[in-house]
Amino acid sequence: MNNMANDKIEVIQGDITRIKVDAVVNAANTSLLGGGGVDGAIHRAGGKAILDECIQIRNREGGCKTGEAVITTGGNLPARYVIHAVGPVYSGSNKGEDELLASAYLNSLKLAAENQVQSIAFPNISTGIYRFPKEKAAAIAIKTVKGFIMANNTIQKVIFVCFDDENYQIYNRALNVNKHIL
Repeated sequence: MNNMANDKIEVIQGDITRIKVDAVVNAANTSLLGGGGVDGAIHRAGGKAILDECIQIRNREGGCKTGEAVITTGGNLPARYVIHAVGPVYSGSNKGEDELLASAYLNSLKLAAENQVQSIAFPNISTGIYRFPKEKAAAIAIKTVKGFIMANNTIQKVIFVCFDDENYQIYNRALNVNKHIL
């Protein structure tokens, strides 16, 4: 059973805006209006259609809370959808940050399944300017994704897209260690 989850998970190093999947996940902020890092790159590459839908969601719902996710068009991206997930800013003071990060991944997966997404690409949520420790974030991401895949058959492929070599090595190690344990 666990090996099935492993077979559906892949790690690559690259630019998430170029990945051909049904949905890419954006490490968004609560405003949904774009920002730096992955968020800025997705908005730039995807074009105005993504921002327009984000503004509509913001006008209707007031943005997106930490740990939550919303879905928009993929605009000019190869992906059909962008799922905007808001991860926590890490303070190290144990204010439920681990749970909020897991929730951001889980809510993204739930939205994906509701929209019949079969392939999804995740960035390393909260590990940039939000300063979440990369090893800890990878462990939470992998555990959450594996748990979801084992309970839900909709999603056939999950790709963790690491922009930098450090995250790529961390995810590779974490997945390979898990393969031998499971």
